[in-house]
Amino acid sequence: MNAADPLAERWRAARLPPAGVHLDSAACSRQTLAAIEAAAAHARHESEVGGYLAAQAAEPVLDAGRAGVAALTGMSPADVVFTTGSGNALELFLGAWPMQRTVACLPGEYGPNLATFAACGFTTRALPVDGLGRVDPDAAQTMLRADPPAMVHLTAVGSHRGVVQPVGALAAVCRAVGVPLVVDAAQALGQVDCVGDADAVYSSSRKWLAGPRGVGVLAVRPALADLLRTPQWADALSALQCLEVGEANIAARVGFSVAVGEHHAAGPADVRRRLAELGNLARSTLADLPGWRVVEPAEEPTAITTLAPTDGADPAQVRLQLIAEHGIVTTAAGVERAPMELDTPVLRIAPHVDNTAEDIDAVASALRAMA
Repeated sequence: MNAADPLAERWRAARLPPAGVHLDSAACSRQTLAAIEAAAAHARHESEVGGYLAAQAAEPVLDAGRAGVAALTGMSPADVVFTTGSGNALELFLGAWPMQRTVACLPGEYGPNLATFAACGFTTRALPVDGLGRVDPDAAQTMLRADPPAMVHLTAVGSHRGVVQPVGALAAVCRAVGVPLVVDAAQALGQVDCVGDADAVYSSSRKWLAGPRGVGVLAVRPALADLLRTPQWADALSALQCLEVGEANIAARVGFSVAVGEHHAAGPADVRRRLAELGNLARSTLADLPGWRVVEPAEEPTAITTLAPTDGADPAQVRLQLIAEHGIVTTAAGVERAPMELDTPVLRIAPHVDNTAEDIDAVASALRAMA
């Protein structure tokens, strides 16, 4: 692992120095100074001319943000709308859903997504998966043909496990069966390739794209978007456009749009390469830690390493101790993240491209000392 990787150096130079070791990008990455200043500049403009005129002036930047997200998802810019986060995107989408309320999803589906499905009146059924929770496309095709739901929902990378789902293969299955595929890319966009044939994709801004909190996106292909329920007040707006109408933090959307542009400037393929290298390094470095088991395969193409306790450690307490005693930020993922699959909390290590082998060694040393 080359600490002097040019991409890592540019990523590091664009940001304030971290206060400690930040290994929590699967929860929230560190923004660049440019993204922060863009949001601040918009807020200042709101103070000068008012929020609505400032929002009109920001449209070219927001259009660029939509276009950047479209390029990362294989959609068109007109297919993309802003939301306040991935959870909000799912709520808006399900609220406009026009068909039966049945959905097939992973046994390891994100807990808040399951709660949203239930609140919106959806009945869920589990897709067939292997021992890692990765969907089996052939078995899924058999299941979907026998009893097709109204929707298939796939979380491309889970919140509790850094395993990449075969989105393209399942998209082909869904296309053949005639069932729409909706992809939760909150943990995938910017970390793995999300260009595919899904009918809808949604994500948040704050993870691998390193945007501000409180922003999300929803992209829906026209064939499905045209079926969504349009409210009576829509006038000339489409159903998809109506999902974006309402009070919004435009400054945060501006910051996110700048972050998306920076991601493209860095080179999405180069970012994915560096993230996969860091994930592989972390899993090999942490493989023999006493009291912990690495969950993901060593060569899984993600930056995430999940550590499951094998000797009674409490990941929530370990996270707090890592911060207090070592200045290392990680994530403790409780069973609520995947209540149908996860039976014990886990510790998640998630570097971004500016992290180094020394950062991985630091968390390994800290966990050994704590053990």
